Amino acid sequence: MKKIILLGILAVTATSCYNIERNCSDFKTGKFEFEYEVDGVKKISNFVRNDTLEIDTFEGKVDSSSVRWINDCEFVLEKINPKNMAEKQAIHMKILSTTENSYTFEFSKLGDTQKQKGTVTKIN
Repeated sequence: MKKIILLGILAVTATSCYNIERNCSDFKTGKFEFEYEVDGVKKISNFVRNDTLEIDTFEGKVDSSSVRWINDCEFVLEKINPKNMAEKQAIHMKILSTTENSYTFEFSKLGDTQKQKGTVTKIN
């Protein structure tokens, strides 16, 4: 009986070391920066988000998307004025982990199983 209790305590202790911090509500609104590479060239996108709207600025162009929160850590983005069929597809975003000023997320076109990952930094 003592072995079972000891194994139970060890299992709980071991798994608690792997709890990933997810304070998603800290990132529902604010100003953010997303840095990534395309063909070896560093690109930076800035965006502002409130509960229902995200305004993205990239290479001098401004674009807006509606934001629909599924839960505290998942939301769907839909372009307000899509310019083509590809832009009409909604994007599912899921926050995987958070730090004090950033979050790691995965995203895909709604219904698509192929996901990509990225990290966003909150700048205010």
